[in-house]
Amino acid sequence: MNWDQIEGKWKEMKGKARSSWGEITDDELDQIGGKKDQLIGKIQQKYGLEREEAERQADDWADKQ
Repeated sequence: MNWDQIEGKWKEMKGKARSSWGEITDDELDQIGGKKDQLIGKIQQKYGLEREEAERQADDWADKQ
């Protein structure tokens, strides 16, 4: 699924994101709103990852949706 689709279906998708990144709170997921850059930034912040790794995780997750 591409990021435009994910953003459009974010209310449905955020539960799946929560399963993948349990450190990100529901409020933070609401703020992210399906925006890829915001999700990557939050993954970096919560898990201490480099941007490239956080982006890879987000893209892998999106590809599985």
